[in-house]
Amino acid sequence: MQTVRWGVLATGKIARKVAGEIALVDGAEVTAVGSRSLEGARAFAAEYGGRPHGSYEDLVRDPDVDVVYVATPHALHLEHARLAFEAGKHVLCEKPLAVSVADAEQMVALARQHDRFLMEAMWTACHPVVHAVADGLRSGRYGTPRHLHAELGFRVDADPSDRLLDPALGASALLDMGVYPLTLAHLLLGEAEELRAVGSLSERGFDLDTAVVGRYPGGVLATMSSSMTSWSSRAAAIATDLGRIELEDFHHPTRATFTPWARGEGDNDKVQQQEPEVIGGADAVIGTGYGNEVAEVSRCVRLDLRESPLVPHAQTLTLMRQLDDVRAQLGTTG
Repeated sequence: MQTVRWGVLATGKIARKVAGEIALVDGAEVTAVGSRSLEGARAFAAEYGGRPHGSYEDLVRDPDVDVVYVATPHALHLEHARLAFEAGKHVLCEKPLAVSVADAEQMVALARQHDRFLMEAMWTACHPVVHAVADGLRSGRYGTPRHLHAELGFRVDADPSDRLLDPALGASALLDMGVYPLTLAHLLLGEAEELRAVGSLSERGFDLDTAVVGRYPGGVLATMSSSMTSWSSRAAAIATDLGRIELEDFHHPTRATFTPWARGEGDNDKVQQQEPEVIGGADAVIGTGYGNEVAEVSRCVRLDLRESPLVPHAQTLTLMRQLDDVRAQLGTTG
């Protein structure tokens, strides 16, 4: 098997999580890391491996790197993906791909111009448990979906200069957390026909809390929320005409369960809960799920593909348009 050699651009929290799971994927290895300081790169390399570089420019020029994983704040994705493409590297870029659909379209155009692979790091679309749920819904095994609910949020206690709270770096509950419920709904229900949003904005003009209602093909409804001020359940559920599918933690699922319901004999008003069925399992999940996206990128690079069939450019751009639409409805200025 061809070993796919990874260069990690930035050394923050998400870069460390993904680098740790690159080590779990057969035929993938961290061969280089780039930071804004050589000291930072050396500290990262000591823990996760790879040759340390004291600048992003040096990282993308490393001849032993096939794929650059861009792990910088949202607002810098376009700039850093451009660096990698111009150096002839493939790119896995953290979600959301950019802060606007215009920037995302430019990134896709750059990938095509330089004939390089590009994928948004939306690991939910590569997750085997999510695939199992989607396959079961498409086959009709779990009935016809009528409503989906998904929420993701946590309390952000950080300095105003932190990238989660700095509008210049793309601060937004929707961009950081809300993209996941929107993506889950897209994967399980299809492309939204209508989205309506409300939210609470910070004094600096970015969204702290969002609630989105969507209408999907077949009249299916979805309610989705994200928050930077409170702790959500991180749960998702799909109600169908035959029962209920639940993901206790859809952000990092190890399994889903389907609980069928049936009317009791002789009593048309009584509905009985049946034994739940497990959907998917932890045995197919690599690490916490980031490993599955690494495996997908590695597979695509070996096959000389320019986009992933699991996270195609068209899907990423569709969701970016939804993010733009929702932020416009909220009136964000950050």
